Amino acid sequence: MKHSAARNVIERCFGLLKIRWAILRTASYYPIKTQGRIITTCCLLHNLIKREMPVDPFEFELNNTPIPQPDLGEEFINTVEPSNQWSDWRDTLGNIMFNKWQANRGVSGNPRS
Repeated sequence: MKHSAARNVIERCFGLLKIRWAILRTASYYPIKTQGRIITTCCLLHNLIKREMPVDPFEFELNNTPIPQPDLGEEFINTVEPSNQWSDWRDTLGNIMFNKWQANRGVSGNPRS
């Protein structure tokens, strides 16, 4: 339930930002760095408005509009247990990456010896 409540809060925040800032409503074709700056700027301006305006009409509108929650019929994961299969895969991948890194540097042999 905590995950669901957090998701609702996050969706509400993004909804509020999208209502206020049209640039966030559509796909962005700016470089990733610029996209991050746009989002940060929108959040900063939002916080400035919240600080300076006692009543925010956009937030009032969003508070009175329910956010639809689709019923996906999915089961929630209650516990997560490690598996040897994934641990082995992770370790193998790490070793492959390390060996390629060593080969690119011209290092041979096991550094732990």
